[in-house]
Amino acid sequence: MANPYFRNIPDFEYVSRNKGEQYISNYTTVKNLFKKAKLREDIFGNVTFFEKYSIIGDERPDNVAYKFYDDETLDWIILLSNNILNIQSEWPIPQVVFDRFLIDKYKIDGEDEEETYNRIYNGIHHYESPEIKNTSGVTILKEGLKIPENFSFSYYDPLLGINETKSNFAVPITNFEFEDELQNKKRNIFILKPIYLNIVYNDLDEIMPYKSGSAQYISRNLKRGDNIRLYS
Repeated sequence: MANPYFRNIPDFEYVSRNKGEQYISNYTTVKNLFKKAKLREDIFGNVTFFEKYSIIGDERPDNVAYKFYDDETLDWIILLSNNILNIQSEWPIPQVVFDRFLIDKYKIDGEDEEETYNRIYNGIHHYESPEIKNTSGVTILKEGLKIPENFSFSYYDPLLGINETKSNFAVPITNFEFEDELQNKKRNIFILKPIYLNIVYNDLDEIMPYKSGSAQYISRNLKRGDNIRLYS
């Protein structure tokens, strides 16, 4: 059964601000977006409730929801499971959008297309370290650290009993490699296992409805804002 997110959010009535409104007692009904769902801490912080997944190609949250839950309207479960608030910046963008993004970001006014692509694919964004170990197999420099191009360092090798110096080993990272890696990191997400969906539904049934006796209460699914124009 389809279970879209906004179906779970209660309504809120506020005084209509529509142009030409004739009656000050008219209200406009909207969804109360201040009521925000989230996964319980005992679920969100426990990896056994989830399985790892890598987003394929241009998959959207609804595509992933259909793949795992056979229900594309559960895309909000995918987002909640990964604490994604802004899908535009926290979800990998489609390839055609990514290509356009690279051109917009790295193009310099007045240059031709070939120069732009050369900057994207051959321009150096920064340098990183490779993993370096001593003769005992102990890592003395971690892989992936941002370092200057001419970075060097010295260390004592206890097996050889001498001081060693390493230099000229910085790995160049192109602008494309940098941007592509950012997108790839976004592809690694967690999927709430289907057997736990009912727990989420039950929690929503508990937290989303308004409580009787609360301020501006009309019903479990409706509150009404005060009309201050009636008292001015």
